Amino acid sequence: MNTLKQGLKTGLLTTWKLGKIIFPITLIVTMLSQTFVMDWLTRVLAPLMGFIGLSGESAIPLVLGNVLNLYAAIGAMLTMDLTVKQVFILAVMLSFSHNLFVESAVAKQVGLKIWVVLLVRIGLALVSAWLIHIFWQGGSEKASYGFVPSGGTENIEGYGAIALYGMESAIIGILQLAAIVIPIMVFIQIMKDLQWLQVFSKWMTPFTKVLGVKPNTSTTLAAGLTFGLAYGAGVMIQAAKEDGVSKKDLYLVFIFLVACHAVIEDTLLFAPLGIPLWPLLLVRLVVAILLTVTVAFVWNRLEKKQENKEAETASVSYSQRS
Repeated sequence: MNTLKQGLKTGLLTTWKLGKIIFPITLIVTMLSQTFVMDWLTRVLAPLMGFIGLSGESAIPLVLGNVLNLYAAIGAMLTMDLTVKQVFILAVMLSFSHNLFVESAVAKQVGLKIWVVLLVRIGLALVSAWLIHIFWQGGSEKASYGFVPSGGTENIEGYGAIALYGMESAIIGILQLAAIVIPIMVFIQIMKDLQWLQVFSKWMTPFTKVLGVKPNTSTTLAAGLTFGLAYGAGVMIQAAKEDGVSKKDLYLVFIFLVACHAVIEDTLLFAPLGIPLWPLLLVRLVVAILLTVTVAFVWNRLEKKQENKEAETASVSYSQRS
């Protein structure tokens, strides 16, 4: 009972905290969409965004998602008329690259270089968007945002009417997010109280071999996959220290996690946008595995080459002394 109460309390507090971000952003973006500001921004960014199959205004959720968090980005997307393909591209990009300030700070606390984290996350976002734009020919139908009214604000006149529409969209969006966030927080609290993370970390041990890292990274990997980089920061930092994870394995684990973390929460958050969630999760997981395995392979080859070079140098030095 205490677990459910604590999870519900955390869920409500999280919803309140996120609602304070989503509500004003949705309201402001809705009002800006009816002014010259949005038209100017759209024209300026259109060529760049067009390269990855997006409209100029799509830059707004990308900026908000990377500077703030996914909730802010989703709040902005709820005000826009986008196709299913455009929403999916934005979802994939934001899955790879979001909340950069907080999550990069977490990576630095663990001992990683921020530029590496930023390069991987932003690079994955841009490359994945371009590939989806090039190879997916469908998704041209207009996106339906769950229970959020569709149709945009083009026929709405007067600031009062626009503000009312923005408030309506924001409130409905918050209610939908609450329906997702609260159960997630309850589940996470149950996992904490029942110490399922330790069990999950044992299950992760075989997976560490696939990634090319040692089994002592399993707890760090499990915490990131379950709670995310921000929520799981404390667990991950402590696990990295206690388990004696090497710098190399730490980099490899974080390369995987920056591409695929908080798989339950981050995936379900996009449910109100009406896009298929399994492909979104699959893209993140496959890309994370392929990237990590590739980096591990190249890293191991370079290490082996360096070891052979040092061995040859030592052998020559020994021969000269003899």
